Amino acid sequence: QVQLVESGGDLVQPGGSLRLSCAASGFTFSSYAMSWYRQAPGKERKERELVASITDNGGIINYADSVKGRFTISRDNAKNTVYLQMNSLKPEDTAVYYCNVYRWTKNYWGQGTQVTVSS
Repeated sequence: QVQLVESGGDLVQPGGSLRLSCAASGFTFSSYAMSWYRQAPGKERKERELVASITDNGGIINYADSVKGRFTISRDNAKNTVYLQMNSLKPEDTAVYYCNVYRWTKNYWGQGTQVTVSS
């Protein structure tokens, strides 16, 4: 079965950096686009924000306007892992970050990793 396991979340000061990882299994990772979403405090699941997405071979990448120039999504198909490098973090980036794959008409999510940006 599809499994997505996020890691790398932490408490960081404003202006700091973090690198999130998502290890995938149970499907042909190299054949699917991958995405990172986030759910801010007080927001419902349906209000999750798409942060970044990357196509199967990494050829097309998209970012939310709120993170452009600060976040970088990448993937290593040999390791079945997608990454999110987050720089110049702001308090408004505080959220639970989720890895996502849309496969065969169904969305799959990991358990999420908490990112808190605070001094």
